[in-house]
Amino acid sequence: MDVVRCPFCSFDSTRVVDSRLADPGDAIRRRRECAQCGNRFTTHERAEEVPVDVVKRDGTTQRFDRRKLLRGLVRSAGGRPVGGERLEELADSIAAQLRAEGKGAAVQASRIGDLAEKGLARLDPVTAIQFASVYRRIADLDELEAVVRKLREEPVPGDDQLGFLSESEASMSSPVRQAEPHETVSEERS
Repeated sequence: MDVVRCPFCSFDSTRVVDSRLADPGDAIRRRRECAQCGNRFTTHERAEEVPVDVVKRDGTTQRFDRRKLLRGLVRSAGGRPVGGERLEELADSIAAQLRAEGKGAAVQASRIGDLAEKGLARLDPVTAIQFASVYRRIADLDELEAVVRKLREEPVPGDDQLGFLSESEASMSSPVRQAEPHETVSEERS
């Protein structure tokens, strides 16, 4: 029988003190306590993922690696007020979206970058700009200004919406808001 060893003292007897379904529902987060030293730690139990192939810019193909995506998100958020747990959730959401879209087909690397950029824009626009500067290989201030303008002009999804939906998906799922008497409501451009 396999056991989870304590990362602090390597004792092989731990007990689960809390279990929760992690978003987007493809993992279980468990808080465990060591029977010997009493320290608590977290484990994650995930279903074995359906492999997703990613087509890179140069045409080569490699397996999608959630950890690689998470490293990029964390690097972009360096020095910004974005918690690691929120970045983990974003990486999980992107991975789930790719698996749902992929179903045996390869996914373009640009799709992953777009999902990450949109998700980061919801968490922290400055982090999204930092991510875009590397992902889009921004070479000068005009390109950077275009990214900032795009982030300002595109609506950021609300808390009840997923941050990575396409414009058509977002328009289908976003509630219609009535204008206040002093507001002017303009139609969205297609």
